[in-house]
Amino acid sequence: MHQSFQWNDNKNYVKMNEIATQYRNRIVNGVYSRVLKPILFSHDPELVHDRMTAVGKLLGHHHLGQSLTRALFGYENSALEQNVLGIQFKNPTGLSAGFDKNAELIDILPSVGFGFAEIGSITGEKCAGNPKPRLWRLPESQSLAVYYGLKNDGCEAIAEKLRNKKSTIPLGVSIAMTNCKDNLILANGINDFSKAFRVMEAVGDYTTVNISCPNTEGGQPFIDPQRLDALFDVLDTIPTRKPIFMKFSPDMQRAELEAILSVARAHRIQGIIATNLTKKRDNPRIIDASVPDAGGLSGKVVEDLANSMLSYIYKKEGKRFTLIGSGGVFTAEDAYKKIRLGASLVQIITGMIFKGPQVISEINQGLVALLKRDGFKNISDAIGVDSR
Repeated sequence: MHQSFQWNDNKNYVKMNEIATQYRNRIVNGVYSRVLKPILFSHDPELVHDRMTAVGKLLGHHHLGQSLTRALFGYENSALEQNVLGIQFKNPTGLSAGFDKNAELIDILPSVGFGFAEIGSITGEKCAGNPKPRLWRLPESQSLAVYYGLKNDGCEAIAEKLRNKKSTIPLGVSIAMTNCKDNLILANGINDFSKAFRVMEAVGDYTTVNISCPNTEGGQPFIDPQRLDALFDVLDTIPTRKPIFMKFSPDMQRAELEAILSVARAHRIQGIIATNLTKKRDNPRIIDASVPDAGGLSGKVVEDLANSMLSYIYKKEGKRFTLIGSGGVFTAEDAYKKIRLGASLVQIITGMIFKGPQVISEINQGLVALLKRDGFKNISDAIGVDSR
């Protein structure tokens, strides 16, 4: 009888905690959408990003800031836990590369509720990026136009900053080729890539080789399978203990994708991120009347392209590659769709900017409800069920 009361008490506690989290998220959502978002969206988006990064960095440096952030945004449920490529994830919702370019936020991101985070992209040399303006909001399309051009402090400075620093959630390191004229020469570009790979190897839990940045001077040279093969011939010689992912462009045609997958199978690639930003301007999901010519488009504009590629790769390759779904995740339903199409994990940036930081908790709590609705005990049970 005592055990029965204990079990009922625990069940009631979990139920009350779920309800409390829902009410908390509604309050935070209301404050963000009615108060903070109108203020933030009235200012230059890059300026806002830099200031919010400074706030996050400050909060992360103090236990009180971490605790307060966790109280506002945290959420945990064992149904979301899974082991992917030997890495333990508390939940499948991660921060995509491109937000924390210089790894300034790794102390606060766990408190926001992320299950993992990817820093960078980090290049062989320090890169100032493209001229401003280089970030625009497309509110009607629920998208961002991004033209940073791989702005970051370079692999040596970032690796030194992170020396002996531990993240409490899995950390991915996205590497790319420095955006400069010298790297238009293939050998230089490969050397630059390999430097970033080698220097950042000791940092984080997995490495992403970003071959699909849409905003560099040389375009996307490693979409060419022969060049990509040459790149990985060199990267394969660099010892690493970590899984290696590649980040794909959503704009590749099927023949291009097939050729890239063939190269991936021939090397030590274990995962694929689908996808990066789209450069196409004929996308029917572009609603805004004014769209800058420069930059790649994120959010809802890229969602259908990313989901199509995600499903195609899973159907073709099965479990050969671990897939991370990125592009257009604003709700639990968006994340769940990617998981059911074949993603083990999902990434978000634009959804957080438009919906607020509590959206991470909303997505994770919503995923638990969707799993329960469909009779799944764990998030891993749902992976790929719509692509088999």
